[in-house]
Amino acid sequence: MTRQNMTNRSDKFRQLLSLAACVLMILAVSIRRDGKWLGHKVEAAADTARVSKVETMRTLADGTTVINTTLLGRDIMGYAGTVPLEIKIKDDRVVSVKALDNEETPEFFEMAGRLLGKWNGKTLQQAQGLRVDAVSGATFSSKAIIGNVRQGLQFALKTEQEDSLLAKLDLSTKAIGGLVVALMAAILPLFIKNRKYRLVQQVLNILVLGFWCGLFLNYSSIIGYMSNGMNLLTLTVPAIMLITAFVYPLFGKKSYYCTHVCPFGSLQELSGKCVRYKIKMSPQAVKRLDAFRQLLWAGLMFCLWTGVWFDWIDYEPFSAFIFTSASWLVIAIAIGFVLLSTIITRPYCRFVCPTGTLFKLSQSSK
Repeated sequence: MTRQNMTNRSDKFRQLLSLAACVLMILAVSIRRDGKWLGHKVEAAADTARVSKVETMRTLADGTTVINTTLLGRDIMGYAGTVPLEIKIKDDRVVSVKALDNEETPEFFEMAGRLLGKWNGKTLQQAQGLRVDAVSGATFSSKAIIGNVRQGLQFALKTEQEDSLLAKLDLSTKAIGGLVVALMAAILPLFIKNRKYRLVQQVLNILVLGFWCGLFLNYSSIIGYMSNGMNLLTLTVPAIMLITAFVYPLFGKKSYYCTHVCPFGSLQELSGKCVRYKIKMSPQAVKRLDAFRQLLWAGLMFCLWTGVWFDWIDYEPFSAFIFTSASWLVIAIAIGFVLLSTIITRPYCRFVCPTGTLFKLSQSSK
């Protein structure tokens, strides 16, 4: 074996160790914050017994049947976890659908909560056949509500058969559009090295993945996937993004997600093309800003590990694409960096982004 081959194998091994270390770091945060990993609770035996004793169905004195979907929908994940519901049924009709305690982001879930009244007054058969669209800006929470209602109604009708593969797939125009653009971003740049195509792909990333679908990777989503696991049938696009972020670098495509897929990275790069003038930064300044990025990441990770400030993950600017539910502060941060990117190349990506820093660390071979 040549010295070069030995060096390559050593670099690959160190890269795998870096990836494993990053996975373990996120795993520690998931357990610290949510008390679970990949959907498995890390809890005391008493808590496990309490959950297992949840009554799936009970009957009130007036004849109303109450169905609790805590157990029925335990594999149905929203954005941050399960979304159990309480469904009341009387005289073969849905009386009400009520959300129980969950870990969804309040702003997003408030939007998705508009769906809860969609089934009221419908017979069980009508309610089960009702096609309800997800609320734009709260897609994951909406789908979790719809899935829980479906499970509860199936239980009420004693038709608890497994849904067909086709029924589980999201075949909406938005879902198909997001999947097509994500696959284009994941595959075509590997073979097409063309500026015009790159411009088209960046526009699609921004408009389709960003503004239309609200799909991107950030700390909040990555921790959520680690805590709750992923249903690949409903989270196909995020799975593709995770592959480009963590797996592609193992085959020499470092920073692939940030360069070719990320909607906010694409938005910064396009903004930079709008103004010819660029601030000339000295190598020392770039080095210091890069050191700042790493120190910032270390400080923010310390906040996650200790539980001092979990909420910082809500202020990454990616969620500004979902502007109907994003906070004004997040939108302001996003706009600020987009404007800055007209005179400094991709400033958030290069000098701030905690999510990008995690990706860089996971592919390090030093």
